[in-house]
Amino acid sequence: MITASLNDLPEESVSHNPEIKKKVMLRLGDLPHLTNFSQARFAPGQSASAHAHQDMSEVFFVEAGEGVIHVDGVEYPLLPGNCIAIEPGEVHEVVNTGKDELILTYFGLRVEQPTS
Repeated sequence: MITASLNDLPEESVSHNPEIKKKVMLRLGDLPHLTNFSQARFAPGQSASAHAHQDMSEVFFVEAGEGVIHVDGVEYPLLPGNCIAIEPGEVHEVVNTGKDELILTYFGLRVEQPTS
């Protein structure tokens, strides 16, 4: 069993924008296929720049705030209670468009790479 409490975890920078902070509850190696289970907090106007992961899927759940996520050039709303799953290779960018903090809980799942 693994336990974690957000209150006890240190803040870390998000790799796509070091000004955005996250708390990592589970890391790569803690559970099979899981790359991370984290919560990130975006201040108004902050964004995680467009990027893609070839080796993992990512799932975002909106805890609070509002924003948008661009996936392969299409904009989708991020509102409390929304869940968005990103497939490997999809280019995605998260932007806090609201006046309050955007809080996302998210995890990544490693996908098997085909062998040739």
